Amino acid sequence: MSAISGFLIVKPENGGILDLFKLLVLKNQESEAKFLESCDGDDGVFEEEVMGDNRWAIVVSIIARKVIKIIGKPMEWTGYLVEFILNLLSLNGNFLGLAYRFFHGDVVMPQRDSETFISAIGHLDGRIDLYKSDMLLKDFNEPDFHNNLLRPEMGNQVLLDLCMMASKLAYENAKVVRNVVNLHWKMHFVDFYNCWNDYQKEESTQVFILCDNPKDANLILISFRGTEPFDADDWITDFDYSWYEILELGKVHMGFLEALGLGNRKNTSTFQENLLVKNVKFGNLNGLDASTASSEGYKLFTSNEQVGLDQSSDKKPIPAMGERTAYYSVKSKLKSLLQEHKNAKFVVTGHSLGGALAILFPTVLVLHEEEDVMQRLLGVYTYGQPRVGNRQLGRFMESHLEHPDPKYFRVVYCNDLVPRLPYDNKTFLYKHFGICLYYNSFYIAQKVDEEPNPNYFGIRFLIPEYMNAMWELFRSLIIGHMHGTEYKECWESTLLRIVGLAIPGLSAHSPVDYVNSVRLGSMDLLR
Repeated sequence: MSAISGFLIVKPENGGILDLFKLLVLKNQESEAKFLESCDGDDGVFEEEVMGDNRWAIVVSIIARKVIKIIGKPMEWTGYLVEFILNLLSLNGNFLGLAYRFFHGDVVMPQRDSETFISAIGHLDGRIDLYKSDMLLKDFNEPDFHNNLLRPEMGNQVLLDLCMMASKLAYENAKVVRNVVNLHWKMHFVDFYNCWNDYQKEESTQVFILCDNPKDANLILISFRGTEPFDADDWITDFDYSWYEILELGKVHMGFLEALGLGNRKNTSTFQENLLVKNVKFGNLNGLDASTASSEGYKLFTSNEQVGLDQSSDKKPIPAMGERTAYYSVKSKLKSLLQEHKNAKFVVTGHSLGGALAILFPTVLVLHEEEDVMQRLLGVYTYGQPRVGNRQLGRFMESHLEHPDPKYFRVVYCNDLVPRLPYDNKTFLYKHFGICLYYNSFYIAQKVDEEPNPNYFGIRFLIPEYMNAMWELFRSLIIGHMHGTEYKECWESTLLRIVGLAIPGLSAHSPVDYVNSVRLGSMDLLR
């Protein structure tokens, strides 16, 4: 179907400050060669992207990634400490309870990856129950379930909430996810995957799958984990400008392809092997085909024994981590579920980085000509998602996701920084596509083509951003009185609002505002 056209890899590690100055001011080709590796099959396009006003955006990207890399380890250590303290407080009744237990010698110590260990994101927003879940479950049992959910009325709001809550839940460990899905949502937890990123050389992509019922399911939901606040690699991926191009499809963010396990920039031929239809196999199994791998006990995904559901000892060990890649793992399980549940359709969702993976997953399904699977796609719902490719990619996917009904909804809250990444202007590469549901700081919704201030750094938006951050801090103190205790913000969220006074777009990325937007925002705009 497709052929490779080219790629651009930005390499911040290959030069210093002087090289950046030469690249930006002197347009030095030697410095450009240090930072940028390219293979361009379309004459002139690459040169256009690194010339003029566009060059400074690449420099900003390089600086941001250099700074994040330097503070990467301190960020990781800080994250471990913050999550430990937050869980220590929550398990012992906050500050007073902890002091009481300390003097009585019965302090409860947090255990990472346990059923009670909650992520930093989970502590920012402790809500786990679905919005009007009784109505949701009622809708799931109606014969015209799919039509109800696709109606631009209450059904859409319910589905938006389910997807946002699932996107937030994806930040938790497997045992927490299983308990929330099974016990609170009364649905069916299918599996949780820790997937391999060959470029980062670690299991840095998490995704889980649920069904609305264990038998005769109507809905299958796939939720990708987003940018973890203390994970430097996640933030580096968000700021990355590198892309890989496939003719007929367009240019795609290279870091997001790597997160799906579809290649490694250190060996760019791996992208071609995974993306071209004629090269596609069941997955990367050290050269084994799927049937051979299966007969030898290999599997592409983490199984339920990882979360304590099956401890049988007669199975062979799970193979090397490199074989568990997100795209092939999820596609394999999805096909199995669609075959098992004949009437089911599937939804893909994610917040932040997870939103980027959520839209790229069906993109690659289309590229791989998985028509039977795509016919059963109910929708893609993303929240605070960064840009994933160029305008050509957008046109290609809109032709597959807008007919007969729109299937791709991109939710953006106010001044959230992440949807404004990577940089975009009239001639630059990265472009959003799909229907954008934009919510301002009063949670008033608009259906727009592009969120206001698309690049965040606009000077004329600077003062309004800081004024809005002050309003959001004040709002966090009174919202519980305005809308009920469900919306009362915890001290951790208020603390993030204070940080937002310095970096407004950072606090606006919190899942708190996305849950509030979906629940408090009017759906009249969709009617």
